[in-house]
Amino acid sequence: MLTDKIAQALALAVEAHDGQKRKGTSIPYIAHPMGVASIALEHGADEEQAMAALLHDAVEDGGAQYAERIRSQFGDRVADIVAGCTDGVPDQRGHKPPWTARKQAYLDHLKLAHDDVLLVSGSDKLHNARAIVEDLLNIGVKVFDRFSASKEQTLWYYDSLAAIFDSRRTPVAKALRETVDTMKRLST
Repeated sequence: MLTDKIAQALALAVEAHDGQKRKGTSIPYIAHPMGVASIALEHGADEEQAMAALLHDAVEDGGAQYAERIRSQFGDRVADIVAGCTDGVPDQRGHKPPWTARKQAYLDHLKLAHDDVLLVSGSDKLHNARAIVEDLLNIGVKVFDRFSASKEQTLWYYDSLAAIFDSRRTPVAKALRETVDTMKRLST
């Protein structure tokens, strides 16, 4: 059962992503955390996992100050899931570590991550992969121009993610593998 805490998590996510858009689109960024929470709930998430799904990018995109706010407002479990889904917090200049090193470290982290993190992270990656497939159908391989990584790097990353979520038997693994395979097929 969901309580009013889910509304509080959504409100904080809206604040953290205020004014942000999805890469290369006019879509308000908050649509992404809402989609991730929906996928997580469809794959068995409880309320705390769903709240973490709503907040999974708050620290990464809204700033480090959200980490303590999440912990104090929603508790250790939600904060720990969000931390486990965060692959890089910008420094004072707004810079993250280099893409390849950051993504490889995140892949290594997922191999040992708690099941809570796997459910939310897998839901996040599935939502992103579905968005890429949708864009491939509508605008073609130009979608990869939106990313700091190349098409080949992006495909490697999503293929690696699908393999890890499959090996960890994450609830979203099958849907992610099918989506990544479609992404690869449409990218040629």
